[in-house]
Amino acid sequence: MTATSRRFVAVAAATALAAPLLLSASSPAVAGSKAGTKAGSQHSAASRHNPAKEGAKLAKELVRDSSAKDAYKHLQKFQVIAEANGGHRAAGTPGHDKSASYVHDLLKKAGYRVSYQDFEITYIETLAEKLAVTSPAPRDIGIHAMSYTRSTPVGGITAEIAAVPVSAATGCAAGDYAAGAYTGKIALIQRGGCTFAQKQQEAGAAGAVGAIIYNNTTGTLSGTLGDPDVGVIPTGGISQADGQALAADVAGGPVSVSFDIRQLQEQRTTRNVIAETKGGRSDRTVMLGSHLDSVTEGPGINDNGSGSAGLLDVALKLARTHEKPTNKVRFAWWSAEELGLLGSEHYVAELTDKQRADLALYLNFDMIASPNYAQFVYDGDGSDSEAAEPGPEGSAQIEKAIQKYLDSKRIPHEGSEFNGRSDYGPFIEVGIPAGGTFTGAEGIKTAAQERRYGGEAGVAYDKCYHSACDDLSNISMKAFGVNIGVIANAVGTYAHDVSTVKKPAVAPKGLKSATKAQDHDHEHEPKA
Repeated sequence: MTATSRRFVAVAAATALAAPLLLSASSPAVAGSKAGTKAGSQHSAASRHNPAKEGAKLAKELVRDSSAKDAYKHLQKFQVIAEANGGHRAAGTPGHDKSASYVHDLLKKAGYRVSYQDFEITYIETLAEKLAVTSPAPRDIGIHAMSYTRSTPVGGITAEIAAVPVSAATGCAAGDYAAGAYTGKIALIQRGGCTFAQKQQEAGAAGAVGAIIYNNTTGTLSGTLGDPDVGVIPTGGISQADGQALAADVAGGPVSVSFDIRQLQEQRTTRNVIAETKGGRSDRTVMLGSHLDSVTEGPGINDNGSGSAGLLDVALKLARTHEKPTNKVRFAWWSAEELGLLGSEHYVAELTDKQRADLALYLNFDMIASPNYAQFVYDGDGSDSEAAEPGPEGSAQIEKAIQKYLDSKRIPHEGSEFNGRSDYGPFIEVGIPAGGTFTGAEGIKTAAQERRYGGEAGVAYDKCYHSACDDLSNISMKAFGVNIGVIANAVGTYAHDVSTVKKPAVAPKGLKSATKAQDHDHEHEPKA
C-alpha cells in the first residue's frame, strides 16, 4: 500500500442486481424507489420522537448486547468452512460461496430483506512464489507474487539483478532505466511514487524479464497490479530489509537469482451479500460493510472474518430489538476485496445518482482483531499525518463520533489516513462520508504503541497477515470486543440520527499521531 490514490477500477457484470434491496413492510422494496411518495409520512413519523435520544438509547442497548463471545461463533463457522474447502474462503471458490450463504441465511431468518449481488471476477491463485540468490552468496528470500502478475515458465528463470536508482518515484518513468542496462535482467525497484503496475510496465519496456519490488517501510509486501490486463512481466514483492540487502550486493558486483512466480487466472462469478432493514427513511440510508473473502493462502479469520463476524453479530442483535429505525440501515459483506476492492467497486458503480445521494454515510470494518493490535480510526479530517487528505464532507464528524465513543470507554486510539486499501475507497471516490476502524495488518508496532496498547514492539500487528496461520488462534478477543462495540454504537446512533454527520466538525486539539498507520488492510498498492 502506498500513500493516497482514489482511482478505482469499476467492474461490470451483466448478472448483477440493478439496485440493493432495502425491519416495516410499508417501506420501499428497492433503495431510492418511491422515496418521494413516502418522504412526507416518514418525516411525520420521525418528528414524533427525539432522534438523538432514540439513537443513544438503541446504541446503549446494542453495545450491551453485542459481544466478541457471540461473534466468535461466526469465526468458528468461517474456520470450519475454510477447512472443508481447501483451507481458504477466497472469492470465486466454494469456501466463499458457503460463507456468503451462511451470512445470507442468518440475516434472512432474522427478518432482513437480503439479496445477493453477483459479478464477474478474474480469479487468481498463486502456484509458485520463490526467490533465491544463486551467486555470489546463495540464500533464499521470501517473496509474494503480485496479484494479476504474468508468470514465469515452470521452474522459473535465472537472471542477474539490475537495481533501479532510488528516488522519490523509483522506477516510475522510462528515464529511470538506463538504455540496455535492464535487458534480460530482473529489475529491483523500491516501492513508492506510482503504482506497482506502472513500475513493472516501465521495467518491461526497458527489457527486464521480471520485477522485484521491495518495501519502503518495515514489514512484508503483498501487492496487486490491480487489473488482469496490465501485467507485463512476472512481478513479486519483498521486504525492505531484503530489498536493501540485494541492492547493496548489486552495488558490489553481479548478483544472480532464481526467480519463480506463477499464477492461475480465470474468469469466475462471485457475490456480495446485502441486507437491509425493511423500515426507515431511504433518503437517509446508513451503510456498513466488511469484506467476507480471504486470500487463497489461508482461512482469513482476522482478515476479514473478524470484521464480517462483528458486523453480523451487531446486525442480528439489531433485529432482536424489534426496533423500527428512523433511517434505513444497510449491511454489506463484500466479495473480491482481496482482488482489488472489486465487490464494493461494483456495488457503487451500479448505484444510480439518487441511490448514491441517499447514502448518508458508509462505515468500513476490516481486520478488527489483530493479535498484536493498535486501535486505528480512519482519519476523516486529515489531521493525523502531513500526507493525509480528509475524506468527503461528513467524514470528520464520523471520526469524531468514533473517537468520542472510544474515549468514553477509556480506550486509546490513533488515526490512520484514507489510503484506498479497503472497501471505503469506492464510497469516498463518489463523495460519500466514510469512516471506521481497524487494528493493523503487516505494519510493525512501534515502541510507543507497545506502551499504549500492550503487545510487542518490532513485530507486525498481524504476523499471520495473508498466511495460512490466519486462523482462530490469530485473534485478539480484547480488540475484537472493542471494535464490535464501535460497530454497535454506530448502528444504534445512526439508525435514528444522522444529523451529527452534517454538523460542522471541530478540529481535534493536540499533536498529530506519531505513527502514520499506512499498513492497513492490504495489498492494494495500485490505488496509490
